[in-house]
Amino acid sequence: MLNSDFILNYLKPTLIFILAGLCEIGGGYLIWLWIRENKSIGFGLLGFLILGLYGLVATWQPANFARTYATYGGIFIVMSLAWAWNFDNFIPNKFDLIGAAIALIGVMIIFFAPR
Repeated sequence: MLNSDFILNYLKPTLIFILAGLCEIGGGYLIWLWIRENKSIGFGLLGFLILGLYGLVATWQPANFARTYATYGGIFIVMSLAWAWNFDNFIPNKFDLIGAAIALIGVMIIFFAPR
């Protein structure tokens, strides 16, 4: 069973990072579709709205700005590859996966190291 310390210190921040990633990547992807693939303006407007939501979601993290955004950078790398694999038929090669794993290890050290 999950105790409250685990939820507050590990699970909640991880879920906030994932939500922030979905907002930033999803919003950016909608704008990409609008501009690069000539989709309707609705894609662009929804993309801008979701990107704005990303800015709000990131503030929910308990850590300070520097640690939150440094950690989010690594999460963004991993989620971007996963998004492209799922929605854009991009197949990451071994170097993409190794780089993402290194970034993920780095952000875990930055965010979750005891202080």
